Amino acid sequence: MSDPGIDGLVHALRRFADERDWGQFHTPKNLAMALAGEVGELLAELQWLTPEESARVMTDPEAGGRVRAEIGDVMIYLVRLADALGVDLVEAATDKLADSARRYPVERARGSAAKAPGA
Repeated sequence: MSDPGIDGLVHALRRFADERDWGQFHTPKNLAMALAGEVGELLAELQWLTPEESARVMTDPEAGGRVRAEIGDVMIYLVRLADALGVDLVEAATDKLADSARRYPVERARGSAAKAPGA
């Protein structure tokens, strides 16, 4: 991975899992399922908040701490999944951003939440 911060996290997570012999459990399927579960837990923290409350959630030390922890869990499982599949996260995100820029040109997409045709 091209970002040293991401690289460091990949290696730290790989080492953490290896030290515990968890690689046997960290299959792409299991990691994707764990990622989905953690995203669900993140959603649960925001579920009944108004849009305004959700925008301010990090100002509440207790709720903000829970949201931060869930984001951390999501990141961990995403990084482990990408590592298990040999996907460079920065490259994948950069490629997806370029594709989205093509599918959603500023002159057509600005201020609109409409999905691109054929998307």
